[in-house]
Amino acid sequence: MKLWAGRFQKETDDRVNSFNTSLPFDRRMYAHDVAGSMAHAKMLAAQGIIAAEDAEKILAGLAGIQADIESGKLTTDNDAEDIHMFIEAELTARIGDAGKRLHTARSRNDQVAVDTRLYLRDEIDSLNALLRELIETLLKKAEAYADAIMPGYTHLQRAQPITFGHHLMAYVSMLLRDVERMNDCRRRMNVMPLGSGALAGTTYPIDRRMTAELLGFDEPCANSLDGVSDRDFCIELASAISIAMMHLSRFSEEIILWCSWEFRFIELDDGFTTGSSIMPQKKNADVTELIRGKTGRVYGDLMTLLTMMKGLPLAYNKDMQEDKEAIFDAVDTLRECLVTFIPMLDTMTVKRENMRMAAAKGFINATDLADYLTKKGMPFRDAYKISGSLVGWCVQNDTVLEDIPLETLRTYSSLFDADVYDAIALETCVRTRVSEGGPSPESVLRQIETAKQKLEVLFS
Repeated sequence: MKLWAGRFQKETDDRVNSFNTSLPFDRRMYAHDVAGSMAHAKMLAAQGIIAAEDAEKILAGLAGIQADIESGKLTTDNDAEDIHMFIEAELTARIGDAGKRLHTARSRNDQVAVDTRLYLRDEIDSLNALLRELIETLLKKAEAYADAIMPGYTHLQRAQPITFGHHLMAYVSMLLRDVERMNDCRRRMNVMPLGSGALAGTTYPIDRRMTAELLGFDEPCANSLDGVSDRDFCIELASAISIAMMHLSRFSEEIILWCSWEFRFIELDDGFTTGSSIMPQKKNADVTELIRGKTGRVYGDLMTLLTMMKGLPLAYNKDMQEDKEAIFDAVDTLRECLVTFIPMLDTMTVKRENMRMAAAKGFINATDLADYLTKKGMPFRDAYKISGSLVGWCVQNDTVLEDIPLETLRTYSSLFDADVYDAIALETCVRTRVSEGGPSPESVLRQIETAKQKLEVLFS
């Protein structure tokens, strides 16, 4: 019989039971439901709302239920409506009337709200640990390839010379922001709804601050209506996860390009690629392609949450049961992607020579050629025009800027001298980009050190 069955004259239709249950997906919160119930029981006893001996039975019974679930001795009953009612029914079956007192001064509305916050708080910590591992992997690679010259791109056209380390550090900056967003979300999430009751609090003299402290929350929520109807924390987390997935997807797209024979900048380890059933030469970067695809799936989770909430009147509505499948899927998907992406990056082979060769063929030192003339007194726009004309001359003569004879250069400007060849050498172009955050090896190493310091602060 349902715990709420007193009002009803007949059993719920089996089809409604099947449609209504959330147990298949909220059973993962069993430990958090136990933790919330334990804190609630301790507070009820401390306030004299239930007897101390009943509280002791409740705590022992809940601990036994959690241990039995974790050992596999107790399996969740799919006939139960949700994990909360399953645990309460099991508790009552084990300890009798004391179990029936646990739900005093509590509703499933505030119970599910606190369980979800407790669960997602732990998930944020888990995701942040993986993001940190990915950042540290990238820092290691960036340090190893701080001086590996490659073309930087705009519009997917070769633009200016950078280093592979510099390129990787761009993703470190993105991922550090992802960690910051996760931390911000966790901070706003860490407000306790328990004690809000169904929507209007309770007439019992509960101590919400005691319960908040027991569960590690910063404070109780300020308004009971908001306490049970707020799902901003799910939406915010889904948004942060969506942005992190977008970063992984952008990185994945570049890895796919770099692995192609047209680029050949890197090669992924055989353990992180797949082949073709018909084309024996193929080595596919399926991990990164799946990440691109799964990014759309996570965006869908975010849209599910936003759409679910957009028209709901206060306070709790059954629509809100849909929050868990969406946010759980977003969390699970990001974790699955990170767990695979990190070792894939760690084991990839970087082909320095191919990157250097690509950089040499793209006229990506044309801006440096213009800067050379500007530093000798020519207005930049005039220098820009001459540099562009020389690129055109190179195209017509199948050569590169570095190989234009000095006498030809002087037909365009008398400011050209023999030192131009050192000024537009790719190594010089990279080394002399001394502006903060730039691609010079020294700058990349400073960026790495700054990122390491920031990581320590974020995880302190």
